[in-house]
Amino acid sequence: MSAPSRRVLVVGGGGREHAIAWKLSRDGAEVLVAPGNAGTAAIAENLPIAADDIPGLLKAAQSRGVDLTVVGPEAPLVAGVVDAFRAAGLRIFGPTAAAAQIEGSKLFCKHILHRGDVPTAMFQEFRSLTRAREYLEAREDMPVVVKADGLASGKGVFVCGDRAAALEAIASLGSDPQFSKAASGVLIEERLDGREVSVMAITDGRTLVTLPPLQDHKAAYDGDQGPNTGGMGAYCPTPFVDAALLGEIEARILVPTLHAMRRAKVPFQGVLYAGLMLTQQGPKVLEFNARFGDPECEALLAMLDSSLLELLDAVADRRLEAVAPPAWSDGASVTVVMASEGYPGAVEKGLPIRGLEAAAQTEGAVVFHSATRFADPPKPGAVLSDGGRTLAVTARGDSLAQAKLRAYSAVRAIRWPGAWCRKDIADKGLNFERQAASLIVEAAPSPAEPQP
Repeated sequence: MSAPSRRVLVVGGGGREHAIAWKLSRDGAEVLVAPGNAGTAAIAENLPIAADDIPGLLKAAQSRGVDLTVVGPEAPLVAGVVDAFRAAGLRIFGPTAAAAQIEGSKLFCKHILHRGDVPTAMFQEFRSLTRAREYLEAREDMPVVVKADGLASGKGVFVCGDRAAALEAIASLGSDPQFSKAASGVLIEERLDGREVSVMAITDGRTLVTLPPLQDHKAAYDGDQGPNTGGMGAYCPTPFVDAALLGEIEARILVPTLHAMRRAKVPFQGVLYAGLMLTQQGPKVLEFNARFGDPECEALLAMLDSSLLELLDAVADRRLEAVAPPAWSDGASVTVVMASEGYPGAVEKGLPIRGLEAAAQTEGAVVFHSATRFADPPKPGAVLSDGGRTLAVTARGDSLAQAKLRAYSAVRAIRWPGAWCRKDIADKGLNFERQAASLIVEAAPSPAEPQP
């Protein structure tokens, strides 16, 4: 008689949560997703509970006999969902509300980094937009980064080339309702130059498992043009980070940050996500997140051959040191986000999406749903758009070039009115690989001249 499957509740309704549910179901778990989307409904049971409805989530976990809850988005983590579950004696993967401030407050994050002597950009902090504006007007005109202190769905960071752009960013923080709470504090940082990469680690507070490095694409349009978004695509692994550099990032950034949080009496368990800039002085922290990135999670989990459930279980029980290191596929993966017209601003919802079945037939591809729903009343196969970043089309290949080709082949099969995507996801990595190969050829010794 076979053992009953584990029941896992995944909190959230985006592409990250679809990817987590997809991998857990492949690991043999029975998966519930709250609230989920049209994609998760095909592999799990969706529960009509909002991700920030902590009492509702708690009640569902208790009544449905959930063995482990996995929290995807940052908002419920910052709101204390982990604290509530632990107080009720339930197992859950993620940091406490206090530890989640590493993402929930950029000011808190900077103080932790300084406490741990972790390399990061120099900054000034302000508790009013007026003071921030006065600071910009009084200082030398130079590139800066303006950040809202609190959560802003990935849109509260403005990379500014000059004073005028920085002042415009301050004006946006003061006038746009989506920033009203996040902009109660403001950071103005020096702008770092270099290559941007993402490195995530799973930790139980004592043991750290560093995951393969990725590169996200935050800007809306090709060539890194346009406003910041929640992420328009990612690929894994990035060739910019070799084993030696990954070891340096772990030793100089990830481990000291965990130690600093422990000394500050806010020990961290869950996914510690470092957004980094590879500068001429070495890697420096741009930001920390307290959960899997999105769309980085989709690209990452497509490469994971071993059990995700085993890792998450070990963190929840604080026994990560006893688990074998995760096994990863050779090759690479690419995730391309398909967005609705108007994103990162307001978008029209409820548009019919066609071609999902055809896209899923592309070799190595899987389509993760980020913002979709079924038609109401339900119609067979009728999937509608339900937000800005709508789909995260992901493909794995033997090489980065093959993974990109497969991902965009799947993208071309999908249609809805106004759908769009960046066309250059992974190009930085491919260019780096080509340059590296060229240098190897140039450095190779010339064949010996034949002797007379």
